[in-house]
Amino acid sequence: MAYRRTDQVIRRLTARRNAILAAARTAAAEGGMDAVQIAPVARRARVAAGTVYRYFPAKAELIAELIADVTRTELAAIRRAANAAPGPLSALAVAVTTVALRIMSNRRLAWAVMAEPVDVDVSAARVASRRDLVAEIAFRIEAAMRGGHLPAQEAILSATAVLGALYEGLIGPLSPEDARDAAKTRDAVQTLALFALRAVGVMDARARGLVVQITMPAFASPQPGASAGDVVPRT
Repeated sequence: MAYRRTDQVIRRLTARRNAILAAARTAAAEGGMDAVQIAPVARRARVAAGTVYRYFPAKAELIAELIADVTRTELAAIRRAANAAPGPLSALAVAVTTVALRIMSNRRLAWAVMAEPVDVDVSAARVASRRDLVAEIAFRIEAAMRGGHLPAQEAILSATAVLGALYEGLIGPLSPEDARDAAKTRDAVQTLALFALRAVGVMDARARGLVVQITMPAFASPQPGASAGDVVPRT
């Protein structure tokens, strides 16, 4: 008779796997990909190194799943914020601003996940991450086009350029050095959001109005239900 895992066993295994990924995320956020090593991650997760290998047989698999896990978190935040917007153009503005804000909220982790050199091949995971984020932005561009708010364009290509501009502008080698200054961080987020909206065809005055109306609780008084890195559209 084949062994069937009980619900309790499945929950325990899932919790352990999540703890390992959470430990890997914390390590990457603090020290970059160099810090994502099996033994230190195991200590953070309070499990044996062999347990980590049971879930992730190689370091490359752990990092690849970390990238996927962070991407899922980012997509959930983007969708949560954009879906609360009053219209498709506002949703696009919120989506772009959310990406920028979350990059600035943890630049070390964003760099680690997106571009930091690593001694194992995780290129496929990084491409998949970019593809998923681009698809979400493209979805918002297409919705705004259908509503007559944007000129006709190739949404995937535009979204790819927008995502590239956000990451290059905020964590690239020429990006702002001091992310601890709240005013400078807000300015950087708003500047890149404006750039992105103008690039896809939003008139300057309209783009400015959309960006200014977005509440960014990470740099202001937190609103109920908002977490660090979330943006809240005003209706």
